[in-house]
Amino acid sequence: MTDNPRSRRLADRIKVIVAQMLDTRIKDPRLGFVTVTDVRVTGDLQSAAVFYTVYGSDEERAGSAAALESAKGLIRSEVGKQTGIRLTPTIDFHLDAVPETAAHLTAALDEARRRDGELAALRAGKAFAGEQDPYRKPREHDADDLPDEV
Repeated sequence: MTDNPRSRRLADRIKVIVAQMLDTRIKDPRLGFVTVTDVRVTGDLQSAAVFYTVYGSDEERAGSAAALESAKGLIRSEVGKQTGIRLTPTIDFHLDAVPETAAHLTAALDEARRRDGELAALRAGKAFAGEQDPYRKPREHDADDLPDEV
């Protein structure tokens, strides 16, 4: 999955083709609300990994995965027709873990906010044990502190 310009252009084109196919030509009742999030093509343009998300429950995700696997040949042939490259890449569908990761991060941030609130409530009305700023600072010289010139 290199980052050369040709594979990036092909990946962008495959993403558009697959999204259009899922919207217009694939009529499988198992297919849920699928969003193509990313496509990665290998440097030799032989394999394409299509990442998708499905809105809904685990059953809808499993049904959508089965529908995508059964429509893989039709999608690959359409990719070959529309891209016009000599060898059509094989297509593999992968469920994208971005929504679950985002939900986990959101939960962690909410927990951190809650703990910060508890700490602020405990700290309210308290005073420092020593000085508020315990670090030494350079002493400021007054006019009285300077030695008299002789």
